Amino acid sequence: MIAFPQIGKKAPNFITVGVFKKRLGRIRLSDYLGKKYVLLIFYPANFTPLARIKLLTLSDQINKFRKLSTQILAISIDSPFSHLQYLLISRKDGGLANLNYPLISDLSRNITKDYKLLTEEGLGLPGIFIIDKEGIIQYYTVNNLLYSSNVNELLRIIKSIQYVKKSLDTFVQ
Repeated sequence: MIAFPQIGKKAPNFITVGVFKKRLGRIRLSDYLGKKYVLLIFYPANFTPLARIKLLTLSDQINKFRKLSTQILAISIDSPFSHLQYLLISRKDGGLANLNYPLISDLSRNITKDYKLLTEEGLGLPGIFIIDKEGIIQYYTVNNLLYSSNVNELLRIIKSIQYVKKSLDTFVQ
């Protein structure tokens, strides 16, 4: 039985290469500690139809996530160069041009392993983790390779997590 990272526990940190606005750079989950919530999106691979739809839908809704102080990070087992190529192709030609958040490379598959999303065949399952500003996993879901998630539902969940945390903080004081 695979033991998934636990709700209420620290999210596994990582440092790897990501691509944002046509530039490669280091990305660490810990860079967002104390600053933002993180919506960590795992998707199987670049150039897959369901992944493209989900990634573009999230990008088109970026302002709603920003209002909730939430950073989106999308991870696949593709190389940073594959990510760069995907980002250089126009949307009308099947690419992700002008994506509003980074694509993160997990070529080593270590991040995907740490989040327990690596299949026996070496593929990455689609998964979503919501991590709060303290680096604690507040929510996650894992899907079959052929299924996606609803962006409005993700926004609703983030809002509810933030509401509960704010209410608890007020109650504790």
